[in-house]
Amino acid sequence: MEERKLVNLAVVGATGMVGRTILEVLKDRDFPINNLYLFSSKKSAGQKVEFMGKEYVVEELNEESFDRDIDIALFSAGGTISEKFAPIASKKGVTVIDNSSFWRMNDDIPLIVPEVNGEDAFKNDGIIANPNCSTIQSVVPLRPLHDKYKIKRIIYNTYQAVSGSGVKGVADLENGTCENYPYSIAKNCLPHIDSFLDNGYTKEEMKMIEETQKILNDDSIKVTATTVRVPIKNSHAVSVNLEFEKPFEIEDIFELLKNADGVVVQDDIKNLIYPLEETANGKDEVFVGRIRRDFSVDNGINFWCVADNIRKGAATNTVQIAELIASRL
Repeated sequence: MEERKLVNLAVVGATGMVGRTILEVLKDRDFPINNLYLFSSKKSAGQKVEFMGKEYVVEELNEESFDRDIDIALFSAGGTISEKFAPIASKKGVTVIDNSSFWRMNDDIPLIVPEVNGEDAFKNDGIIANPNCSTIQSVVPLRPLHDKYKIKRIIYNTYQAVSGSGVKGVADLENGTCENYPYSIAKNCLPHIDSFLDNGYTKEEMKMIEETQKILNDDSIKVTATTVRVPIKNSHAVSVNLEFEKPFEIEDIFELLKNADGVVVQDDIKNLIYPLEETANGKDEVFVGRIRRDFSVDNGINFWCVADNIRKGAATNTVQIAELIASRL
């Protein structure tokens, strides 16, 4: 077996929900770490974090933080931090993998889901973007379908857990409060994620539309989306409707998805087996079910996909990208 090179790794936003999960995923996947550096805001600096039997003190992020032997930095501290510090890190030879939305639609920044367009990760100038959580889980099963049948149109309807809003969203659900959302999430489904735009869509909906086209490298695909926050703690679900250019047999759709990298098909309606948020929680795969023909168009299907939005939708996808980059260091 080829020996893996040990990597000098930094995690920016190490004390946040995704940052903590990144550390769990690094451990779970046995990422080859030499030196590990943990950074946060001034407020969280000084906290002690245990990782792989060793205690680390979280440092305050500043402009000198990357003046050391760092190969890869995993950013999960919001767009303002990424805007300022990702270029600083990349100019010092660090490959940045960024979880915020700031760099995603920059034409010069690759937007990566390893199972879908992993090779594009190597076309970077020091910064790689991690997509929106709902986009990630949706495009994993779309890749093989698009390759074989060419997708003409996508309709997304999402059912997104409160963990996508961070600890404040979880607190609103668990405590019945209304600090993070405009209405009580404990009693409602809110068709409103992120701010509204002049076109009537939310930013979250436009992220899914634009990011899908970029990741699949096909602007001809027509995409629309409605994104909804639901009173579930963790794991997002997405109802996906597709229209293809080419005809298909539904059995072949099942076979393609069963063999797709990162996809687990759970589809046995006779025994009421289909993907649930509860079963996806804590997992790294995308679970797909309720696969069926859409009889309202010539070449259409519907399916339901569920994934852990903090793991596959953020932390795991980030670590998978880091694994790609580490493989060529």
